Amino acid sequence: MILSKSIYYKVIKRTFDIFISSLGLIILSPLFILVSIIILLFDGRPVLFKQPRSGKNNTVFSMYKFRSMKQVNRPERSEEIRFNWKEKVPDNFVFKTSTSNPNITKVGYYLRKYSVDELPQLFNVLIGNMSIIGPRPEIPEITACYDYHQSQRLKVKPGITGYAQINGRSEIPHGVKIEYDLYYVRNCSILLDSKIFLKTITQIITGKGAY
Repeated sequence: MILSKSIYYKVIKRTFDIFISSLGLIILSPLFILVSIIILLFDGRPVLFKQPRSGKNNTVFSMYKFRSMKQVNRPERSEEIRFNWKEKVPDNFVFKTSTSNPNITKVGYYLRKYSVDELPQLFNVLIGNMSIIGPRPEIPEITACYDYHQSQRLKVKPGITGYAQINGRSEIPHGVKIEYDLYYVRNCSILLDSKIFLKTITQIITGKGAY
């Protein structure tokens, strides 16, 4: 039985999400204020970056991050051309968002290295369109190209961290990431969520594989 369909698991998972996100927002509020001030001083407004992402059952929602990139005018959405795959997202595709991107600010480099830019997603978790643990939410331009197999990762709520992230994060190609995500969808449990959560803490401390 897939435990994600268990009422017991769903209640425990949502309770965990509310508790961790609420506690995190309270404990980290000084860091939120400090990061906001630093971004304002060095890079100006806006402090937060909002981007459409595909959630559970491919429902689009707004995901929040601390802004880590320069304000660049982009009259055309190049993603719609670049991600115009006919059959599926290629297995060897790797989304290039490394810390060497010239549009990443000096402050943003460190925010990304230690995943501090992801912290505002605690608001998404508290609201309920994300979970602490789950497949990372993808942009709609990419999920629109999913085949049936790939789309199965959208059966659960997306997370701040997930099974793919503790097994390579930004360093793995799309096909491998899909298989990790599908493994989570089929085997998600309180024990697996706990393992992912604890390993994520270790990765944040070391900065390994951050994007």
